[in-house]
Amino acid sequence: MTDSNFLKQINEGNILIADGATGTNLQKRGLTPGVPPELWVLEKPQEILNLHAEFINAGSDIILTCTFGGSRLRLEQHNLGDKTAIINQKAVEIARKASVSKPVFIAGSMGPTGKLIQPLGPLEEDQVTQNYYEQAKILATNGVDFLLIETQYDLAEASAAVYGAKSASSLPIVVSFSYDRGARTMMGIKPEQMAEKFSSMGVQVLGINCGKSLVDNETNLQKLRMSTSLPIWFKPNAGMPIVNDAGESYYDLEPEIMGDHASGWIEAGASIIGGCCGSSPDHIKHIAYSIKRT
Repeated sequence: MTDSNFLKQINEGNILIADGATGTNLQKRGLTPGVPPELWVLEKPQEILNLHAEFINAGSDIILTCTFGGSRLRLEQHNLGDKTAIINQKAVEIARKASVSKPVFIAGSMGPTGKLIQPLGPLEEDQVTQNYYEQAKILATNGVDFLLIETQYDLAEASAAVYGAKSASSLPIVVSFSYDRGARTMMGIKPEQMAEKFSSMGVQVLGINCGKSLVDNETNLQKLRMSTSLPIWFKPNAGMPIVNDAGESYYDLEPEIMGDHASGWIEAGASIIGGCCGSSPDHIKHIAYSIKRT
């Protein structure tokens, strides 16, 4: 598919179904917690291909590249900085291969660096802009349909990410924040502030992903809708993580419950919906069924 088709679908009022979680699903397939999923792009690409295919079969119109932690600054934290280009290139190739049987849109996922910009942290603004520029350039060159700057929490970093992405490509940009303190991000940012900042920066879609409880995320969705006229991306967690007696974590919202809530997300103003942490292909199947049924 092409970037123009992505925007055309949204502008015509069509609802698009995104995929679910990458990290938590790969952990169920054997990825050790703490190991970056991007390592499997090189070492176990078939597992990522299988996950993409399962989401597509479940009804996803959009799948995200396995590059959430694929920027140089993030990969350097795992001694993988020198593999930035190949990881992003291969991740797009895997996603494209998964979409052969059913064409879907490919989102080039770009997550936060994990560090703060000066004076609150060690990073310089230009350094962060260059970090996102490099990743966006690789993703765009290798054929993603749009760029997704996701799970952001800081206005300064997300702004640098937008500048970098816009310098690297003319592809559509989605900016999505994570309100992991309920009504605010870890840096104290509210949906209204995020909307005010990015509605005028030339991005095409604003969003919410990850975060805290589903109720909190749904409240933030309503606040975001009241604060912007741009299309909205909504990809909440499957509830909250719970640790069982064996020390294993799981998320508490069953697929059927996520599906039951999906039509409400559309009514609240979302144009693109899916799931984040804990969301399996079965969650996406119920979300897609709920939307197609209404």
